[in-house]
Amino acid sequence: MSEKISQEELIKQAMADPRAALAAIDRVDCSESLITFIKRAWHTIEPGTPFTTGWAVDCMAEHLEAVTRGDIKRLLINVPPGCTKSVLVNTFWPAWEWGPKGLPHHRFISASYERGLATRDMIRCRDIILDNWFQERWPMGFKDDQSEKTFYANAATGWRFASSVGGRLTGYRGDRIIIDDPHDTKGAESDLVRATATRWFTETLPTRLNKADESAMVMIMQRLHVQDLSGIILDKLGDKWVHLVLPMECELKNRSFTQVPSGMPAQKVRRVKEDADPVPYFVPDEENGILLYPQDPRTEEGELLWPERFSRTAVEDLKEAFRSGDGGSYAEAGQLQQRPVHRAGGLFSRDDFKLASEIPHGCRWVRGWDLAGSKKTRSDWTAGVKMGIKNGVIFIWDVVRFKGNPHEVESKILETANLDGHACAVSIAQDPGQAGLAQKAHYAQLLNGFNIHFSLESGDKEVRAMPVAAQAGAGNVYLREHAHWIPAFLAEIGLFPAAVHDDQVDAMSRAYHYLLKEMDEGAAIQAPSVIFD
Repeated sequence: MSEKISQEELIKQAMADPRAALAAIDRVDCSESLITFIKRAWHTIEPGTPFTTGWAVDCMAEHLEAVTRGDIKRLLINVPPGCTKSVLVNTFWPAWEWGPKGLPHHRFISASYERGLATRDMIRCRDIILDNWFQERWPMGFKDDQSEKTFYANAATGWRFASSVGGRLTGYRGDRIIIDDPHDTKGAESDLVRATATRWFTETLPTRLNKADESAMVMIMQRLHVQDLSGIILDKLGDKWVHLVLPMECELKNRSFTQVPSGMPAQKVRRVKEDADPVPYFVPDEENGILLYPQDPRTEEGELLWPERFSRTAVEDLKEAFRSGDGGSYAEAGQLQQRPVHRAGGLFSRDDFKLASEIPHGCRWVRGWDLAGSKKTRSDWTAGVKMGIKNGVIFIWDVVRFKGNPHEVESKILETANLDGHACAVSIAQDPGQAGLAQKAHYAQLLNGFNIHFSLESGDKEVRAMPVAAQAGAGNVYLREHAHWIPAFLAEIGLFPAAVHDDQVDAMSRAYHYLLKEMDEGAAIQAPSVIFD
């Protein structure tokens, strides 16, 4: 790194050789700040377009600086398209490490969903380094026999290699692995394509780090699916990765907190990851929280991320474009807000469910159960949804959700049945074949005296959920006001059928199908005659 130059020495140099003095100033200023380097070097790749700055790009640059310092080993950035992410991470940051930071030995592996995108940004990076402006400040040579579009090496043993997500990396180990947009908008919808990306990310990339304790991974992308690579990181590896999320419009609940100083006071916060929610968030916790810095300076819901680049008119035009295509509100929520829901996620809307503080006398009740038999962290839950109906109004009055072994599941079902009372029927999904017959006999004995119903599950989960989804959309479904289970229930509902778990939805569908079957033959759900505000 360049040494500090005194003001007197700068004045002397400026008088003797102004060009050399400016270069010396650049060497000092750029070594201290990635964003300064970008501003000074921008003309080398975009001579006719001025660089548009803003707090969002400054924030991303500061997190990359923390990676360079060694403060962050795993960094995930979720940001809308058009926010200079590829140029920042794949073009300027490697050039900054090789030049101003004096790390020309660093080796970079860059991957995108299409190899040509990573190659494009590598070429831009080399163009910056070969420009006279850069060479005057940080002279650097390249090996002539290792200078291709997808691979080039400098004279100090550093190199860059471009690959695709899922591509072979045998023989390459990097000090920096950059994953920039690992999915395209179409591929993200394919279970097979996502599975291939996940396998490559979890099985191949960890073996491609040059130094396991020092090398870093940086992923930067827009959210395209609940189970895209960002979703995999947040769901399974969240404690190991620093997550910077910058939605196009401010969502105060989802403000980012990281260890990178931001100019705002640090706060003691705790990370919350609801089981069915695709985006973790932070809540104040003075007792058990950790000290982190808020990264989003916005204070009002809906404030724009980068108004210097995306005005309100431009953002509304983007929304309109998303809504007019196949993506609809799904694309808007994922690509703009970094809060994805399933493309078919409109089956349920959280806002469709109303709240009631009391229920009318004479409801018909059932508790629908969706069973699981394991305590493992990634296993399904056992869920029981208590539902009542009267005059076309549906009441979801209680949800039980837990993990346990088969004995604990049986005990909880019996305990819940006793609490519900004999007026509440019990509907349980029956396993197929001989095992289902044994299960049926066992639960009949366990719940002797209760009105028990068994049936095989048939058809797709979405098809089974559609009748109750239609009633919710018509405003006929109420939840018990202030119930503790509502947040987790609505989080799963809002993502169905792409949530990590769908046990509550299955239990709810079962309860509603039981009530429909038990109604008088030929009766239909009528418009609600009882309204609870």
